[in-house]
Amino acid sequence: MLATLPAPAAEQDQFIQTTDVSSRIRSRLIAAKHRYHANDNISAFIEDGEMQALHTEVEARVREMLKALVIDVESDHNTVDTAQRVARMFINEVFHGRYEPAPPITAFPNISRLNELMVVGPIKVRSACSHHLCPILGKVWIGILPNASSDLIGLSKYARLCDWVMSRPQIQEEAVVMLADELERRMQPDGLAVVMQASHFCMHWRGVKDDGALMKNSVMRGAFFSDAALRREFFGLLSNGNA
Repeated sequence: MLATLPAPAAEQDQFIQTTDVSSRIRSRLIAAKHRYHANDNISAFIEDGEMQALHTEVEARVREMLKALVIDVESDHNTVDTAQRVARMFINEVFHGRYEPAPPITAFPNISRLNELMVVGPIKVRSACSHHLCPILGKVWIGILPNASSDLIGLSKYARLCDWVMSRPQIQEEAVVMLADELERRMQPDGLAVVMQASHFCMHWRGVKDDGALMKNSVMRGAFFSDAALRREFFGLLSNGNA
């Protein structure tokens, strides 16, 4: 009987890629022509039971990364469980906005036909830089100019949506646009404004190591874009609130 020869390295790699859960999820995304960038939500392509398997896979790969950094993950009491902690942190906490569907948001009809400026914030937000996976910590302010047919959402729901959108690796410039898109789709207001101010730890820990710089950016839609007086009112309210 002929002995079974080990498969070439390329074939072994291909076998691993087709059996791990991340490859199965990735295959579904590719087949559906669905983008899976760092700041995309992919929850619709994850099947029952796969989240735990993904956690196990990420844990194994983080452990290999630590070994590549020449860290003893077998006998060092400080790092023996680090891979498990990092996998849990990434999947269940700081990147959960990629793997969980949008939080349930109850919308209410604008019975009173409110059409005056509403400002929500500051809402504390936490994200991560997709370039270095360093924390981004900041605040968001939201301005809404509803119309008679707009849907209204509860105050806490703004914070839930912010957390869901921000809990992904991304850059701040794209994060505020994604949040504005989500709010506009749900509420259909006459005007929408989103302002974000954040501190980026990729500047604190590395490079210039400047821990004082803040990044501020805004998205203006509808009446906020076309009406300078409305913009001034909105930014004036932010200034009064020490934005």
